[in-house]
Amino acid sequence: MSDVKNILLVGVGGQGTILASKILSSGLVEAGYDVKMSEVHGMSQRGGNVSTQIRFGKQVFSPIIGKGEADLIVAFEKMEALRWIEYLKKGGKMVINDYEIPSAPILMGKETYPDGIIEELAGKANVAVFKAADVAKELGNSKIMNVVLLGALVKALDIPGIDWEQVIRDNVKKGFEELNIKAFRAGQAQV
Repeated sequence: MSDVKNILLVGVGGQGTILASKILSSGLVEAGYDVKMSEVHGMSQRGGNVSTQIRFGKQVFSPIIGKGEADLIVAFEKMEALRWIEYLKKGGKMVINDYEIPSAPILMGKETYPDGIIEELAGKANVAVFKAADVAKELGNSKIMNVVLLGALVKALDIPGIDWEQVIRDNVKKGFEELNIKAFRAGQAQV
């Protein structure tokens, strides 16, 4: 049995998925894990999907997570959660941001944003759902939604012994360290 854990972060370009992944990976490396990370930017600067696969453990040979192998999926946008559910392993967990970003076909009126996504996902997996954008706005900056979600992810992982606040200080833009730490703590309180 492998000790490797598989984490998948999915969202839409501009949501800060990559930064959250880099902070997570940095913390895991500092804790002594072998970490492999793979990112896919699917037209991310034009509102396309972004996914990051992070695998960590004693020894990791590949950054790629196959279908049915993710221990934890963090969805920065709820339609992305639905798109990636097949990657979650049986007994895995999803942390879902109850947030909508309409795709280009939806914005052009060719499709409609699907109803009932959260309910459908809750019927298929162990899910924790909250409005990370609202949490970030309450803290005064909607751009820290990614670190709110990172806090929820770290809480769901339950890995002791990592100074996440220092990892955040080392990885976010100077002058925004304390705001991001508040966002991280607020995210941890959500799950």
